[in-house]
Amino acid sequence: MNRSLLGAKGWTGVAAALAVLVVLIPLTALVVPADSAFHLGEFYVSLLGKILCYAICALAMDLIWGYTGILSLGHGLFFALGGYGMGMYLMRQIGREGQYKSDMPDFMVFLNWKQFPWHWGLSDSFVGQLLLVVLVPGVLAFVFGYFAFRSRIKGVYFSIITQALTYAAMLLFFRNETGFGGNNGFTDFKRILGIPINTPQMRVFLCVLTGVVLVALFLMSRAIVQSKAGRVLQAIRDAESRVMFTGYDPLAYKLAIWTLSAVMCAIAGALYVPQVGIINPSEMSPAASIEMAIWAAVGGRGTLIGPIVGAVFVNGAKSWFTVAFPEFWLYFLGLLFIAVTLLLPNGLVGLLRRPGGLIGLLRRRGSEDRKA
Repeated sequence: MNRSLLGAKGWTGVAAALAVLVVLIPLTALVVPADSAFHLGEFYVSLLGKILCYAICALAMDLIWGYTGILSLGHGLFFALGGYGMGMYLMRQIGREGQYKSDMPDFMVFLNWKQFPWHWGLSDSFVGQLLLVVLVPGVLAFVFGYFAFRSRIKGVYFSIITQALTYAAMLLFFRNETGFGGNNGFTDFKRILGIPINTPQMRVFLCVLTGVVLVALFLMSRAIVQSKAGRVLQAIRDAESRVMFTGYDPLAYKLAIWTLSAVMCAIAGALYVPQVGIINPSEMSPAASIEMAIWAAVGGRGTLIGPIVGAVFVNGAKSWFTVAFPEFWLYFLGLLFIAVTLLLPNGLVGLLRRPGGLIGLLRRRGSEDRKA
């Protein structure tokens, strides 16, 4: 175990997170009786799984924005592409249980399609679709990033272009002839790998799997930012022209982290779809990508753990507000972003790390105890 990656306290936190994911969640959801106050209901299991998917997106956003200084407003596209990749496989798993009792999805039967389009060729293969979940967003991000970074597009211009790309893709996926279900997208999933998808056991498994993937991606991201390549990325963020003068090629570093960030969002999308039960073009809306940036900003970009905290906090608050005060949720989100921008430039984690904050207080007490 590489102690320098996180330190003793960091590894303790990882072990605690894994214990909660692997032991506590299955125990409270599947073993504790439903009438117990400690029972974790199916709704909350699905909600937690969805928020963990969002946390992966926030982590991906932090790599490209927090550590490289490139604000993307198009990561919702990669998230949705990963979701559609998984959704295609889940639609094939429905079999003849659809409304029209056909081997083809209901929307294709309704549109009088006689055969699957070419891009559905691997949709009946779980492994094949997993490969497409990674390859399609990865290749798209690589090609787009190569031309954008090679042209030295940066700043607000890059953000606008990424949002335009996402919006164009959303309009494309709304069209029925593309073979992605049009406005309705994919839904009514039945099973995955032949196992019913709407059972408590499967919901818990998917939630735990998402959490484990998040922890693994966090450790991978931590290793990247602490490596030589990570230091170069941070130097590009702070002064790209100086990096070029020292002999490094920013294009290769920016392209690599941009593509990795896109693939991470695609993985989150693939985990999201079976837990939520639907994927449609609305996941590509400009608001979806902007929210990812908000999660990173609220939690504290450039910290890795901060965006995860931000995603959990914002989406947890969203879930509560939309039930208690549904008409005020958007106002709360806007006010939260403005408050963080003006008062907490380093996010929630930055607030805790201040000298007067909780972490600073604990560090001072620990130092005093050692001196004593």
